[in-house]
Amino acid sequence: MKSKKINPRLLGFLLLLLMAAGTGIYYGITSGNREPVVVEGYVGGEKIGFIEDPEIQEILEEKYGIRMDYSKAGSLDMVTLNQEGEDYLFPSSQTALEYYREEWGEPRKSEIILNTPIVLYTHRMVADALAEKGIMEEADGVYYMDMEQMAQTIMEGTSWAEVGLPQLYGDVSIDTTDPVKSNSGNMFAGLLANALNGGQTVSEGQLSQVLPALTDIFARLGYMETSSADLFSQFLKMGVGAKPIIAGYESQLLEFSVEKPEDFAAIKDDIIMVYPSPTVWSTHVYIALTENGEMAVQGLLDPQVQELAWKNHGFRTNVYLAGSEAGTFQVEGLASDITRVMSMPDYGTMKQIIDSLQ
Repeated sequence: MKSKKINPRLLGFLLLLLMAAGTGIYYGITSGNREPVVVEGYVGGEKIGFIEDPEIQEILEEKYGIRMDYSKAGSLDMVTLNQEGEDYLFPSSQTALEYYREEWGEPRKSEIILNTPIVLYTHRMVADALAEKGIMEEADGVYYMDMEQMAQTIMEGTSWAEVGLPQLYGDVSIDTTDPVKSNSGNMFAGLLANALNGGQTVSEGQLSQVLPALTDIFARLGYMETSSADLFSQFLKMGVGAKPIIAGYESQLLEFSVEKPEDFAAIKDDIIMVYPSPTVWSTHVYIALTENGEMAVQGLLDPQVQELAWKNHGFRTNVYLAGSEAGTFQVEGLASDITRVMSMPDYGTMKQIIDSLQ
């Protein structure tokens, strides 16, 4: 019986298929075992929950091959810290980006990743007293503070007793982070400067009219935290007597309600989120310092990551999504849309404000 000869062309084709399959298996195994690239940098404390989110970490590792590591630093502080070995900075404002450009030149890449408005946090007894004085109002379940009236109240040295709260010590004030080091304090300083300027965005030419009052207000605050996350934590722990009102980010209470629902349930009837009228937006901009740092940009802008940034951490990554899903959170007084907004002073003006508060 004659043996059948294999067609050489068919044999070559089969060998080619085997080689291709082997190559595919090899790369599948090696890529599966390949460690993600670790990118290291400085992050504002209010974004640590976002960076550490297991769902976000999984997306970044599996889809983009990166793992983000961080050290906590104030938004302005991180610009002047030692950047050797760092791949990125992740501050909370455009001011920090302009500051970086002034100190170091144009970064490899920069991109706005997250947004959240500046808000005030207070206690119900304080909100009621200030509303009685006309400094605050409630509209459609949302609290707003008249910033011109509040600035005037603080500037005049009005005591808490004079606004109907004799159980609180000292004068009316709003605690904030250090405006020289931290973005929330820096932005609140800009907001106050605008309020002292008759509710108009202050320019360099108008600064001489508002700086004396502004520096006096901050001088009375004494020690200021350098992290908005630390200030918010202290506000929740120390009670109304220690910190009647603080400035922070809207995202902080939203994230707290998701991450610690039991703790939030215990305080939600007392803690009031108040929108300055007008307020300013905090734009959280990612600054890539190295090639590895650039790798994270696409991952942070991934639609799934952006959705988790809102649902898990309260950052308004899409105004329309946020507006239609405000009910996602169990936070009373959450504004569906942020409408009472004004512009921050430009970088040249903010730099003079920062220098005056050193």
